[in-house]
Amino acid sequence: MLKLYGHEVSGNVYKVQLFLSLLGLEYEYVRINLVKGEQKSPEFLKLNPFGQVPVLIDGDQVDQDSQAILVYIARRYGGEKWLPNEADSLSRVMRWLSIAAGEISSGIAAARLFYLFNSSTINIEIAQQKAIFVLEQLEQHLSTREWLELGHPTIADLAVFPYIALAGDAKISLDGYQYVCAWLKRVKKLPGFVSMAGINQV
Repeated sequence: MLKLYGHEVSGNVYKVQLFLSLLGLEYEYVRINLVKGEQKSPEFLKLNPFGQVPVLIDGDQVDQDSQAILVYIARRYGGEKWLPNEADSLSRVMRWLSIAAGEISSGIAAARLFYLFNSSTINIEIAQQKAIFVLEQLEQHLSTREWLELGHPTIADLAVFPYIALAGDAKISLDGYQYVCAWLKRVKKLPGFVSMAGINQV
């Protein structure tokens, strides 16, 4: 059985949980207490030397990083619907995984971290400016389509969804982003959708 190491406050862990649920895959969940620093324990560092969740174990396979795990699950269990093989389609999906790990992580995700844990290492003004920029780009992109790419849900949507849906935790309002909000509702209506704290269900 698959084994997922994570923590309930992590949007990156949640995107993996969401994908597993959408595919109807059973897994064992192992909670890592981030507050107590369990992610830095010698035992956990053997699984991920960077000391971060999520980590997914599938037999002898050990994967770290939420974007990489989404790719693994899609290739192993999800098929081309979630991650296409064709070069142009694949590149468009991967672009959003990069945005999730870059602009979204340093924007909304960072601002959320600031407010949830009072992180002194985060410049909240810069994080929120980045968050607004991403939301504006996402709103424009979604004004002409229902899903981020290819006309149907892919792991691009799953990579981007969590921290956009958690914008309230970052003290960022989604009022005025009608296309983003409509897209969030579409994701929430996918068969097998599961939520997490901070994300309201439809």
